[in-house]
Amino acid sequence: MASNPSTTRDAPASQWLRWLPGLATLRQYEPGWLPRDIAAGLVLTTMLVPVGIAYAEASGVPGVYGLYATIIPLLAYAMFGPSRILVLGPDSALAAPILAVVIASSAGDPARAVATASLMAIVAGLFCVVLGLLRLGFITELLSKPIRYGYMNGIALTVLVSQLPKLFAISIDDAGPLRELWQLGQAIADGETHAYSLLVGLGTLLLILLLKRYERVPGILIAVIVATVAVTVLRLDDAGVKVLGEIPQGLPGFAIPWLGSADYVRIVLGGCAVAMIAFADTSVLSRTFAARSHTRVDPNQEMVGLGVANLAAGFFQGFPISSSASRTPVAEAAGARTQLTGVVGAIAVAALLLFAPNLLRNLPNSALAAVVIAAALGLFEFKDLKRIYRIQQWEFWLSMLCFVAVAVFGAIPGICLAVVLAIIEFLWDGWRPHFAVLGRVPGLRGYHDLKRYPQAALIDGLVLFRWDAPLFFANAELFQQRLTEAVEAAPSPVRRVVVAAEPVTSVDVTSADMLRELSHALQAQGIALHFAEMKDPVRDKLRRFELTEIFGNDRFHPTIGSAVDDYLTSLGVVLEE
Repeated sequence: MASNPSTTRDAPASQWLRWLPGLATLRQYEPGWLPRDIAAGLVLTTMLVPVGIAYAEASGVPGVYGLYATIIPLLAYAMFGPSRILVLGPDSALAAPILAVVIASSAGDPARAVATASLMAIVAGLFCVVLGLLRLGFITELLSKPIRYGYMNGIALTVLVSQLPKLFAISIDDAGPLRELWQLGQAIADGETHAYSLLVGLGTLLLILLLKRYERVPGILIAVIVATVAVTVLRLDDAGVKVLGEIPQGLPGFAIPWLGSADYVRIVLGGCAVAMIAFADTSVLSRTFAARSHTRVDPNQEMVGLGVANLAAGFFQGFPISSSASRTPVAEAAGARTQLTGVVGAIAVAALLLFAPNLLRNLPNSALAAVVIAAALGLFEFKDLKRIYRIQQWEFWLSMLCFVAVAVFGAIPGICLAVVLAIIEFLWDGWRPHFAVLGRVPGLRGYHDLKRYPQAALIDGLVLFRWDAPLFFANAELFQQRLTEAVEAAPSPVRRVVVAAEPVTSVDVTSADMLRELSHALQAQGIALHFAEMKDPVRDKLRRFELTEIFGNDRFHPTIGSAVDDYLTSLGVVLEE
């Protein structure tokens, strides 16, 4: 049958479009969407500007770089991002880890601070792109919910504490959240607070929190405008209220960030840490909004889109970015239909930098601190932790350990500890799994755990042993020990052991060698080792590990019942009723 020429031509194009979701959307764009996307983009701009500046200051770089980290990444994500309305940009959750690396590497030099933050964005971008291309988008699922709560609560506290000195207009040394709180308390007690700055900041924070309940009201924009107007009209900058000041006119240029001497290990670890945080947040937010629109988002492409956006930020004088849980709902509520909303927002921010940069000169620093504090308050999670404490206390305390680690040692060490704890938690169930010796329960079909059913009857000379985990290096010795103990505890001499292997999803070389040794040891005692309900992929592995020649095909049974029947028949055992 002749092939369709148009289909043949479209095949390569469809492969490219898989990596360029924005271009695919553009090809299907409906004219009726344009007015909504433009209107939503203009509404979105009212949040992009104050939030971008505030999060830049919180990250340790001058405020204008928050706008740089907004413009180009939004354009990049519009092309490479799979979510139609997800909004990317500077984020409060990333402020603490960025600030920790920037302070350690910049020595107070703004140029070095910008270069450090840009390098972190490039590292984060490469990390995300590589993992996305390798289809490892599932990696963030290794972080359990309690651990995520722990490090996010720790980061929220770190961000909150880092902004309090700006709110009170007090200068203190960076020494970690707890020591900073102590220094701040001493400075307040010594009367170092600047009253006007504090009033402006608290007023801004109160207004943001009051307007937060109204989803369609741009509360951050209104609060920032009120604070700026108050400073301008009352000339509070002359009274000592610090303001943003003049920002450079023009757009960010392409630049390769480089530091002659720096702790590149810290920068790389920090970049990887913020990439993990950014993708964890982005994947959750992306799936949430995809579910609302009854669409599906590829997590691997989401990681690629986030990575390209961070690379764009790094090479255009920005810093690491993430999705926004506050700006994305604004775009959705304003009627956004596609990624064009972010493009319109980026163009509007660029127009502000080109034609009206002085509109922001009287924006007070304490108001920017209030914006970040309001966002940090939204990061705390307490309600669900109460539920976790009620149903699984050890996971609650794991979350608390992660929270304390971030609060005491800082964001980067705390996040590294969170990853380690996640891996340990992941391995623990497999390391020390549940196991059972099975017996027959009168009136109940099948074979059941003797610990749950003490009245269960054992079959003379047979041990039915179930192992509820994969077999791998960490639990291989324990498996052998527990099975040997079950044989020794049997009430009559054992002639056969049947491993109920349905829960065993994998074996490795270490556990395969253990099975070989165990089989020889049992054989020396006149005991045959059999398996029941073993999955075909696991049998394939045993065949590859050259174990089926030792066991023989007759030692593998499709069900526990057939394994028991084979034992009764071959050894002439009569089942007692």
